[in-house]
Amino acid sequence: MAFKACRVFNDAGTVTSRLVAMDVDDLCPGEVLIRTAWSGLNYKDALALTGRGKILKRFPLNAGIDVAGTVESSSDPGLAPGTQVLVNGMGLGETQDGGLAEYVRVPATWVVPRPSGLSAFEAMVLGTAGFTAALALHRMEQLGQRPDHGPVVVTGASGGVGSIAVSILAAKGYRTIAVSGRRQHHAYLTSLGATETATPDDLALGSRPLESGRFGGAIDNVGGSLLAGLLRHVGLWGNVASIGNAGGPSFDATVFPFILRGVSLLGISSANCPMPLRTSVWQRLGADLKPAHLADIGHRVIGLDEVIAEAVPLLDRERHGRIVVRIGK
Repeated sequence: MAFKACRVFNDAGTVTSRLVAMDVDDLCPGEVLIRTAWSGLNYKDALALTGRGKILKRFPLNAGIDVAGTVESSSDPGLAPGTQVLVNGMGLGETQDGGLAEYVRVPATWVVPRPSGLSAFEAMVLGTAGFTAALALHRMEQLGQRPDHGPVVVTGASGGVGSIAVSILAAKGYRTIAVSGRRQHHAYLTSLGATETATPDDLALGSRPLESGRFGGAIDNVGGSLLAGLLRHVGLWGNVASIGNAGGPSFDATVFPFILRGVSLLGISSANCPMPLRTSVWQRLGADLKPAHLADIGHRVIGLDEVIAEAVPLLDRERHGRIVVRIGK
């Protein structure tokens, strides 16, 4: 069975991507063959497609860390043909042929039945970005985060994770400060439910080891000095979820927020999230954590043949929200 795929090659040290025709028999092994309906273009996918980041662990490989579709065939009795499913992370598009293809084959243990509250399109507007945002709030709530603790700061807010985090928080009754260095996107963030918008400089975070407790918590996509500054301003028993490192992988902080205010710094690793927790978070995304603005967040819909051209603008921060890829008919 022939199909199309965005496949990444390493030709003598030079990484290139091409839309190719390949056969199902050439896919990585697995118990479940999925006919793709929708996928998404993530920052990590763009790094893989362009070779700007060392994402792929082997070559050639189909890119795409997200997929939603229908089980075509399966040797697992719990995943019968016709079952509506999704996969995100778990090595998809890194060690295993990924979701930017008309067919995907994966181990059965990677597959999540699609929640009834989500269409395949909505699941891929969310994708890894939405799952990561929801996982962050889920973990924060497990440690007692509540709307009455104060506003939650979302950094890198105009990106996929940030946009969805803002929308989820607003739906759950949190006041949200959406932080983006791109002022042209602040109106978009307000439309998603942000209570306030700001640039990093607007926050005026100061430099003392411990500053006034202005924030109830934070979902941080930036890292670096911005993460350090936010920690100094989180109030009693607040939580900070660390998701990304766009501003750098290192930060200089003290223990004072932790030992004097009980602040918790939570690491959010979506790719290797245990399956019981993964399934639980996806169920919440189809229910109480479902953002109210999915159509606005997933406003850019492209075809499989447009994916490679979209990678560079995404890396160059010329896009906001999520890029959703229509693959099935």
